[in-house]
Amino acid sequence: MKKILLFLLLFGCSFFINAQETYPVNGSADYRTGQFAFTNATIVVNADKAINNGTLLIKNNKIENVGSGITIPKGYVVIDLKGKYIYPSLVDAFSTYGLPESPKQSFSFRGSTPIFTSTKSGAYSWNEAIRPEMHANTIFSVDAKKAEELKKNGFGTVNTIITDGIARGTSVAVTLNNESTNLVVLKGETAANYSFNKGTAKTDYPSSLMGAIALIRQTYLDAAWYKNQNKEYNISLKEFNDQQNLPQIFEVGDWEDVLRANKIAKEFGKQYIFKSGGDEYQRIDAIKATGAKFIIPINFPKAYDVEDPADARAVSYAQMKDWELAPTNPARLEKAGIEFAITSADLENSKDFWTKLKTAIDNGLSEKQALKSLTEIPAKMLGIDAMVGSITKGKEANFLITSDSLFKKGNIIYENWTQGKRYIVSQMDIKDLRGEYDLTIGGVGNLKMKIGGSVGNYDLNIERTGADSVKTKGNLTRNGDLVSAFFDLKKMPAGDIRLTGYLDKNDPIVLKGDALTSDGNQSNFTATFTAPFKEKEKKEEEKTPLKVGDIIYPFTANGNKEIPQQETVLFKNATVWTNEKEGIVKNTDVLIEKGKIKAIGKNLSAGNATVIDATGKHLTPGIVDEHSHIAISRGVNEGTQAVTSEVRIGDVLNSEDIEIYRQLAGGVTTSHILHGSANPIGGQTQLIKLRWGHTPEELKFAGWEGFIKFALGENVKQSNWGDYNTIRFPQTRMGVEQVYMDAFTRAKEYQKEWAIYNAAKNKSGLTQPRKDLELDALVEILNDTRHITCHSYVQSEINMLMHVADSVGFKINTLTHILEGYKVADKMAKRGIAGSTFADWWAYKMEVWDAIPYNGKIMHDEGVLVAFNSDDAEMARRLNQEAAKAVKYGNVSEEEAFKFVTLNPAKMLHVDDKVGSVKVGKDADLVLWSDNPLSIYAKAEKTFVDGVKYWDLDKDAQKQKEMKADEARLIQKMIDSKNGGAKTQRPSYVKPSLNTCDTIEEDYSVIHSN
Repeated sequence: MKKILLFLLLFGCSFFINAQETYPVNGSADYRTGQFAFTNATIVVNADKAINNGTLLIKNNKIENVGSGITIPKGYVVIDLKGKYIYPSLVDAFSTYGLPESPKQSFSFRGSTPIFTSTKSGAYSWNEAIRPEMHANTIFSVDAKKAEELKKNGFGTVNTIITDGIARGTSVAVTLNNESTNLVVLKGETAANYSFNKGTAKTDYPSSLMGAIALIRQTYLDAAWYKNQNKEYNISLKEFNDQQNLPQIFEVGDWEDVLRANKIAKEFGKQYIFKSGGDEYQRIDAIKATGAKFIIPINFPKAYDVEDPADARAVSYAQMKDWELAPTNPARLEKAGIEFAITSADLENSKDFWTKLKTAIDNGLSEKQALKSLTEIPAKMLGIDAMVGSITKGKEANFLITSDSLFKKGNIIYENWTQGKRYIVSQMDIKDLRGEYDLTIGGVGNLKMKIGGSVGNYDLNIERTGADSVKTKGNLTRNGDLVSAFFDLKKMPAGDIRLTGYLDKNDPIVLKGDALTSDGNQSNFTATFTAPFKEKEKKEEEKTPLKVGDIIYPFTANGNKEIPQQETVLFKNATVWTNEKEGIVKNTDVLIEKGKIKAIGKNLSAGNATVIDATGKHLTPGIVDEHSHIAISRGVNEGTQAVTSEVRIGDVLNSEDIEIYRQLAGGVTTSHILHGSANPIGGQTQLIKLRWGHTPEELKFAGWEGFIKFALGENVKQSNWGDYNTIRFPQTRMGVEQVYMDAFTRAKEYQKEWAIYNAAKNKSGLTQPRKDLELDALVEILNDTRHITCHSYVQSEINMLMHVADSVGFKINTLTHILEGYKVADKMAKRGIAGSTFADWWAYKMEVWDAIPYNGKIMHDEGVLVAFNSDDAEMARRLNQEAAKAVKYGNVSEEEAFKFVTLNPAKMLHVDDKVGSVKVGKDADLVLWSDNPLSIYAKAEKTFVDGVKYWDLDKDAQKQKEMKADEARLIQKMIDSKNGGAKTQRPSYVKPSLNTCDTIEEDYSVIHSN
């Protein structure tokens, strides 16, 4: 009877054809409905409901009924699944299944001829990275080979996405059935898809992360404008608008990108679903605050092979920590109450899926959440939960048959049914070989054999009793009815024995075949079943997550287990450099409370304050760096166009940059983070406070007026950029002037257009002008609400820009670098232009041939507001010593010289009401020095920002010691992991990028750096 049922089952599955009703029939029509009844199974309907001894009926590819005590109608093929389980097939919300592989991007920013607008034929976006017109359902085709890989892992449905470009178009939900494409598509358009990666787009712009963000922002604005205009037809903008009612999936690389994309979402009233990088655990509170849902990978990093100490040095502390903590990411998301789906995307090998998933469970992910995240949640995200995701009447017949609980060790997925079509993963009716046997081998004699372990992962034990008794372990493998075994009888003459045989179909089980001993003798063997396998009773223990190290903030070297908090502190008996009319005062107390300077004077009372004895030490305001390029992610320059005033450094702050900590150690508390000098009008800058451990948004200096980076000289005309970069205007210094004149002429026309519209916007038929982020920033300059800091060297060009500003009607706030400032100091002073310069840089390129170390002194004496800046991560740690050079070269007083790196840059940046001096009511940004701050022997012992101690020299020593101990623990843990059989990876040292004005990056890879 069993054979008859099996035949009927195979016949029904092999020849049942899903009819395509719109297709003609060639030959006789086949209308069989595929009716099956699966009985006596434990049916897991969903993560919250299971049915014992249940029955599942399927008909016409659908679930007809499910429950217990169901009457089976006539005509159904009945399959008895006693002792087995039925689960919903898994759903992967992020896949490229069935799509052509995207070609690799060959574009190199400085290695090919620039392409400014799209090369794509048709009325599409000017930028090839904006491609919402791409629809996965139009290029999808069934791929039986890849479907097999996914089905072996239990997946029955995937959302397949074109992973190329910034606006990527729509994705499609399909089953992994091998039928016609028309029949496997569940939903033709599931989501609109986005990323920050331009992919294979040939257009140069964007070449940086901030450019990608600006392009997304401008596309939203252009799409809104497009709805109400009749000036142009644009397929891309039309498609972009049409997709806004779909779920919005945004692929990101890390948690910082989550926050960046979420900021865009909130700006335009969207809510993204994030396909993330798997490091959300590092900032779980910030991630939860987004209110977003996530699709998370489980491609946890492999342990690094660090047995060689030299290799260990090539692995960063952050990499070690991530290896240990990444597997806790799903559990931490679950604990935080964040809704997430799990994807098999990004796995190096699809066979690793269950190993990685079980690793996540070992690290605290509950089995219930794992099932939800692989079934109901992704189905609901994609709007296909009425069709898949649970075992429910009316849904697609997508289900798994398993030997045990899905997540139990040793469980076997027997079958994966998709749309009522059977796929065999492992034979279900195969006999269990586990048990005790009498083993007879010719020329060796009689042995006892025990086969244990789990099905598919057998343990083999051999025993011989008597005078020549022996016990040994061996290996046994099985492939269908074929078996092979190996064991060593040790002291016996036979030695190593290899068995190769087959399962005889008799009952009880009999194994037969050939035997080969190490002495070359060949014979036969027979193993006869004598007793069943007895599973050892194991006490069910409550699973506890594996013990791991602490998360640190930021997640890099010198991070803290807890972010430091504000303190009430009383500095006693310090030499205070006030930068106010009081000057430098000795034996003075300073009290800080709630982030502000509360009192300055003699013999102040402490109250509950922490008292710091500052006798013999110097207390100063924190150093303000007017020109810095630290803490920027993936590109300091958007150098593809002459005018990129729409890009914003504030969009790409990197709060994990170790330079923040290092510069705190040098007494820096505030840094002006600038766009580079690749174009005449660069991007908007960002002033930050060095709040080590906080998120990017929390670094920003609150209430600060906006600035923007301009540039003059050889960089903007693309000198030394190579033979390909000769077509972007300007190519001469004369052309630079024309760029400014043209840009501000356009800005004035734009401003006028908006003024006319705003004055008469209630009139019918009036079309709102297109909002242009590039021109918005220039209008802000004209309105003196955004201020210019300009990269400048040569006197002639400085005069040119001042003339343009006078002609057009805007102000220049600061000329930075300005190494020929001494030649034009009188003109700068007349116009109120500040000069932020280097103390003594000269002769490093032709533009600075005339630089002199007396530049700062001369400008200062002419009445120019002067600052010394870094433009260099290393120099920023020693700006106090740079200030001292004004004393050395120009005999500037010590007090005035120190203002070059404190109060003066604060004035330039319009924040001197908050920082730059020690005054009651100002921010408690203070540095306690071991010596005169202008001395080369001075060390910053403590650095406070907003009353928070982010740097402490003594505590740093302890921190370094603790970090080294933790590194040693992690190294040993990785070595143990390797010795335990885990896969490893070779260390690969990632050299940190130290940005300067002319650092050029292309998306994620550094293309060129000077």
